[in-house]
Amino acid sequence: MSVMTRGVLFVHSTPRALCPHVEWAAGGAIDAQASFDWTPQPAAPGLFRAEMSWQAPPGSGAKIASALRGWEHLRYEVTEEPSPGVDGARWSHTPDLGIFHAVTDVHGNIMVPEDRVRTALEVSAGNPRRLTDEMALALGQAWDDELEPFRHAGDGAPVRWLHKVG
Repeated sequence: MSVMTRGVLFVHSTPRALCPHVEWAAGGAIDAQASFDWTPQPAAPGLFRAEMSWQAPPGSGAKIASALRGWEHLRYEVTEEPSPGVDGARWSHTPDLGIFHAVTDVHGNIMVPEDRVRTALEVSAGNPRRLTDEMALALGQAWDDELEPFRHAGDGAPVRWLHKVG
């Protein structure tokens, strides 16, 4: 039996014209048929949102995030739960900021690698404001700030499950 993990694709906002393309790309990334329940995005009138829970081999979150990366007018997040021998992860994407990736623990907390912390300390050179800025970058704060209104607008939205076939 092969190791499987789970995750969620949160499409926070996209124009109606991109909806079928998002389904095709996300499903194709993990060899599954995808059909989302699209609902209007209250935080951005005229745009739509959807959530898709998925189950597939480890590394599938990266495949989904890569398949959607760089599309204009698309805001999304992909999460992947940890699995035996593999850390969890989160990818966040906005049109203005591009993509952010972070390793996560079993609770979904971002794990900042030791080398990144050392670099932040070195670059800040004792300046507390600069250290705060460097740590905010390491934690993806700009992505969280931009996506937060879209996350709350999706509370109570329907979620579909997508399973890798075969």
